[in-house]
Amino acid sequence: MTTADVTIYGAGVFGLSVGWACIQRGAKVRVIDPAGVASGSSGGLVGALAPHVPELWNDKKEFQFQSLVMSEVFWRDVEEAAGFSTGYARSGRLQPILDEAALDFAKTRAINAVDLWRGQGEWHIVGAADHAPWAPRSPTGFLVWDTLSASIHPRHATTALARAIEKKGGEIVGEGREEGAILHATGWRGLMELSERLGKVVGNGVKGQAALLALDVRGKPQLFGDGIHLVPHEDGTLGVGSTSERFFDDPTEIDQGLDDLLHRAEAAFPFLEGVRVLERWAGVRPRAMTRSPLLGAHPLHEGQFIANGGFKIGFGMAPRVGEVMADLLLEGRDAIPEGFRSEANL
Repeated sequence: MTTADVTIYGAGVFGLSVGWACIQRGAKVRVIDPAGVASGSSGGLVGALAPHVPELWNDKKEFQFQSLVMSEVFWRDVEEAAGFSTGYARSGRLQPILDEAALDFAKTRAINAVDLWRGQGEWHIVGAADHAPWAPRSPTGFLVWDTLSASIHPRHATTALARAIEKKGGEIVGEGREEGAILHATGWRGLMELSERLGKVVGNGVKGQAALLALDVRGKPQLFGDGIHLVPHEDGTLGVGSTSERFFDDPTEIDQGLDDLLHRAEAAFPFLEGVRVLERWAGVRPRAMTRSPLLGAHPLHEGQFIANGGFKIGFGMAPRVGEVMADLLLEGRDAIPEGFRSEANL
């Protein structure tokens, strides 16, 4: 590539998704990341894509809803271009209903979902016994089963995105020239640098530890209970995670925190007892102080842009983030919700 229309700093899921969206519109894209593709939290193991509960709707919830609805086509197109599976599956999710008050909320949300999810997903109340043994423990005997949730293998998905970009003529390099429209999607380290330069905390990193288990339950819905996600992958493995650690010395160190998480997982999901651990992983997720992604004009580089702060919902938000940032970078069209606008969150 001699000249790029778009230069993107950061080869995590936000940077790669924006790059892919731009390439699909015919732009020449250069992605720059000295650490390589998905070197941070985008190279993880879990991959739970879950919606907001269907109540108190606003433009931010609508944005995420649209992204989840877009996901099947988005990731299918990436797979076809890359010749590599992302692990995406519209598998749904089961989670326990803990008490009678929660049961009443669940019934109301089931009604709300009919209107708010507009036939794109359903929110059911089901008996836990009907899904045993693949079910979280539930004191009431009932579970929420939503069909809008999906799963993905983060590491496979970012690999596929990178391959798709390169096969369509894009560049992913460790260093290179800035050309064209410039986007910064530099993860938690970018948020820390931004905080330092602005003289106030606008975001930070939250470390997460997770594990990959040798349990083939492909096709089953993901489970959520006791703060733990279990996500079946199509390759016959199971993602389990994750911790949330605000304070850490080494972003990739695996320690007692993961052992404690796995013990809690066995207590919450007894069928995990004795299952072999294939891999242990640690990485740091970018969290903006508002917990909302920062999208739009970069606060320090005039005429440049930012997409950061995906935190726990980065993969679920990526299809729509890619679309609106491509609108902005290539056409100057701004469709970012007010609650996600960088200037509103700094």
